[in-house]
Amino acid sequence: MVRHVVMWKFKPEAEGRSKLENMEILREKLFALLPLIPEIKKMEIGFDVKHTDFSMDFMLLTEFDSLETLAVYAVHPDHLKVTDFVRNVVDTRVVLDCEI
Repeated sequence: MVRHVVMWKFKPEAEGRSKLENMEILREKLFALLPLIPEIKKMEIGFDVKHTDFSMDFMLLTEFDSLETLAVYAVHPDHLKVTDFVRNVVDTRVVLDCEI
């Protein structure tokens, strides 16, 4: 199994919406991928609750059977639509892919 963890720091405002509004939209867009991309075996999403100087705002945890199925997800057209949205509303992204 491969765990794919992504964390984002959102812009305070983007596309005429607040950070929280854009985070909620991203959550909806990501959960909508589950029935569209069968390679996703697990998905968890969390919003930061401590708001420290070192905190990221949003965490996505997904699991895949292999690096190959993660690669399928990465180029899936529906996933790419989500990444287009993300590029417009975030400042920073951190990614970790690991075998579990």
